[in-house]
Amino acid sequence: MSRNSDKPAGPQVLEADGIRIVFGERQVLGSIYLRVQTGQIVGLLGRNGSGKSVLLQTIFGARAVADASVRVNGRHVVPAFRHPGLLNYLPQEPLLPPSLSLVQAADMLGVDLTRATARFPELRSQFGRRLSELSGGSARLVQALLLLHADTAFSLFDEPFSGVMPVHVEALAEEMQRLKSHKGLLITDHRYAEVLPICDVVYLLHQGRLLKLDGDVREQLRDYGYLAS
Repeated sequence: MSRNSDKPAGPQVLEADGIRIVFGERQVLGSIYLRVQTGQIVGLLGRNGSGKSVLLQTIFGARAVADASVRVNGRHVVPAFRHPGLLNYLPQEPLLPPSLSLVQAADMLGVDLTRATARFPELRSQFGRRLSELSGGSARLVQALLLLHADTAFSLFDEPFSGVMPVHVEALAEEMQRLKSHKGLLITDHRYAEVLPICDVVYLLHQGRLLKLDGDVREQLRDYGYLAS
C-alpha cells in the first residue's frame, strides 16, 4: 500500500464502520461510517469527549474494537498500522522519543528533513537538537511535518495545531493542502477557524453519531451548537 510502483492505479479510499464503543453506560460511538480518499483533507469535528481520538485510534489499530471494519479499496486492513506504507498517526500526546534529534527522528521515518521543513527555515538551526529541547509547539510542528512527508497513503492527525504558533499554523495548513495531491488526510482539531477552510469533507461527531456535513457547513455547526450564532 505504499506510494510506489505497486500501488493501485487511481485514488485510494479508506473506509471505517461497524465501530461501537461504550464506556460504562454511555455509548461514545455507535453510528459510524467514515470515508477518506487520497487527494482529500477530511475534518473530524466534535466537542471534547465526543470520541474523536477514540475513533482515530480505532482506525489506526491502536484500539481493538470487536466488529470494527477498516478497509482500503474494499480490502480489510485491521489493524491498519501493520500494513507498511498505508497510514501513520499523530496522537495528542508526543509520538516520537524525546531523546531523538530532529535528524534522527526524520531518519527513523524515512523523511528528508530539509525538504519537510523547507517552509520553516527557522527550524534549520535546530536539526541537531533533541525533541525534548524544543518548545512544545515546535516539537508538535516537527512531528506533524515528518508524518505529513512520510511515505504513506494516509495520515491521521489528532489536534495537529495544538500549541503551534499562529504563523506556523497557517504555514502547516498550506503544507497540508499542497501535499494532499498524493495523500489522504484526516484531521481533528478544536480550532475550527483553521480547520474548516482547508477541508474538502467535514464530519461531526454528535451524541455518538458521525454526521457528514454538506452544503453550508458553518450554518450546520451553528445549528448543532458548535459555532456561535
